[in-house]
Amino acid sequence: MKSDLRIMISGGGTGGHIFPALSIADELMKKYPTAKIEFVGANDRMEMQKIPEAGYKIHGITISGIQRADWKKNITFPIKLWKSLLKCKKLIREFKPDVVIGTGGFASGPLLWAAQLKKIPTVIQEQNSYPGITNKLLSKKAKTICVAYSGLDKWFPQRSIVFTGNPVRKSLLELGDESKGAKEALGFNPDKKVILVLGGSLGARAINKAVKESYSEWIQAGYQVVWQCGKVYYNALMEEVPQIDGLLLTDFVKDMNVVYSAADVIISRAGAGTLSELAIVGKPAILIPSPNVAEDHQTKNARAFSEKGAAVLLPEKNAEELKHRVLDLLENQEDRTLLEKEIKKLAKPYATEAIVTEIEKQL
Repeated sequence: MKSDLRIMISGGGTGGHIFPALSIADELMKKYPTAKIEFVGANDRMEMQKIPEAGYKIHGITISGIQRADWKKNITFPIKLWKSLLKCKKLIREFKPDVVIGTGGFASGPLLWAAQLKKIPTVIQEQNSYPGITNKLLSKKAKTICVAYSGLDKWFPQRSIVFTGNPVRKSLLELGDESKGAKEALGFNPDKKVILVLGGSLGARAINKAVKESYSEWIQAGYQVVWQCGKVYYNALMEEVPQIDGLLLTDFVKDMNVVYSAADVIISRAGAGTLSELAIVGKPAILIPSPNVAEDHQTKNARAFSEKGAAVLLPEKNAEELKHRVLDLLENQEDRTLLEKEIKKLAKPYATEAIVTEIEKQL
């Protein structure tokens, strides 16, 4: 293996693409401290902030996603794509990468396309059970496609697929059985069960509405609630929701390990990265997938779990049932035990290492 490895990575738009990319980069740097790694992302998107914060250099391109709701907005898309492709060709010519990695999102399209035109090996990491259009198009010439769900040979060449799982934060692998200590750290009664609500960094309107109509009854029943409502809804909810014992309302959770340890039941969206974390945490989960994502892939992700008995799937249109679904689950130890057992079977704690092994094969 050459000592001066040069690797380019792209994936962005959402944390679901960015954080797997960072996990892969960190693992590569751990194994090859002298490697040079650079990122490519879309201008004005989340990755342009998060990647430099993690200590990596990133180049911005003008690409944007295809607008499905209003096709008139796609008039400039071909121009943006062409400009982005030209810039990626220039970046590749100057950086001379040994391998190029894409973790999904429209930002990865021009970079991997430019690399494939130059016959540079490309590796795709697909987080979801239903791939996005970018990865579908790039898969035909990719050397390896690392996946987390079965059945993706419907869209990807079977010869290129390797089942690795999705990267997760290293700290989760060290999560012990410290439930009582975690509850105390949150200011809760260590002997009462905790309901953890995860609405994502921005928040989820339907989940927040359902929790707002439910939390008082959950607390009256003797339970405690950590409600991560998202920054978009936090200020309004702080005015509307009284601060009472047994309720912790927050816009963002800084220490996920503490809330995961404290939780007895978790309510969550069904992004691929979140599901990978929930499998490692191994707690009973009620999944309310967002219907507002490309190809409704969160519902497909959630169904892949629920069909294996690893989680409860509650469509957003039925979110008003959340109050009683949670109470039923908390009152039924047998159901919780079964969900814990099945979701743990889906955990892939060493997914990042497996992905890096596949990347090494291209070096």
